[in-house]
Amino acid sequence: MEEQQKYARLFNDIDSEALISLGIVLLSTIVLIIVSQRGLNWLGNRLHGQVRFRIFALVPMTRLLILITALAIIVPIIVEPSLRNMVTLMGALGLAIGFAMKDYVSSLIAGVVSAVELPYRPGDWVQIGDTYGEVKHVGLRTVDIQTPDDDLVYVPHLKLWDHAVYNANNGGASLQCVASFYLHPEHEAGWVRKALRDVALTSAYLKFDQPIIVVAEEKPWGTHYRIRAYPVDPRQQFLFITDLTLRGKKVLSAAGVQSAMLPPDAALDNRNAVGSASSRGSD
Repeated sequence: MEEQQKYARLFNDIDSEALISLGIVLLSTIVLIIVSQRGLNWLGNRLHGQVRFRIFALVPMTRLLILITALAIIVPIIVEPSLRNMVTLMGALGLAIGFAMKDYVSSLIAGVVSAVELPYRPGDWVQIGDTYGEVKHVGLRTVDIQTPDDDLVYVPHLKLWDHAVYNANNGGASLQCVASFYLHPEHEAGWVRKALRDVALTSAYLKFDQPIIVVAEEKPWGTHYRIRAYPVDPRQQFLFITDLTLRGKKVLSAAGVQSAMLPPDAALDNRNAVGSASSRGSD
């Protein structure tokens, strides 16, 4: 009974006047949110450049400020504004927020770990999950990765706990690229290997102080060749792969070497598909 009375004193008596006040606040909040969002979107659609995006960025911020203001007005109506009640309310609110933001806190802790272990740095080419690209910024909560399609992806450091991080150059300037060729089994393997090596040697993007390796692997449908080489700059990796693929295809076609005819059920590694490459680095 005493506990019930203690919690009863936490809340004010809700009479008709309090209900009317709550209704006015809620209605005003809804109207203000609708008016501010439509007004800011209307204004932003009529502006250009950076100002337009800054206006659009105000939409969620304005909505949040309206909600916080409404909450600050509603709480004293429902809860008796005493020191003990405020402490009790803030404690419960803090517990709820802490539980809701456990992933955020975990990302902050992982950010501290990443600053010590350095799994990625600005300038590294990494793959985390399905995201591959260049690290642009390492923040407290996220790592910003710019993909080859020029998308900026914000990956939370939380991924460190349960995802492998593939670092292609690991803080260095050397990044290995792989260009794949799938050939018909009837060909002169020694000549093909030398020809593909010459293709790499004559590339304008080649880094000459790194090794060039041509790897051959026999498959039931033919022979899979890979050129493993390094571009001058990691950012040239896709231009380098394209150059190797196109010129290699031209040289092989001119020599009469046929491409493999893959059966419909042939299983290929996606990273080794024609015209693509997997990237691995060395310091």
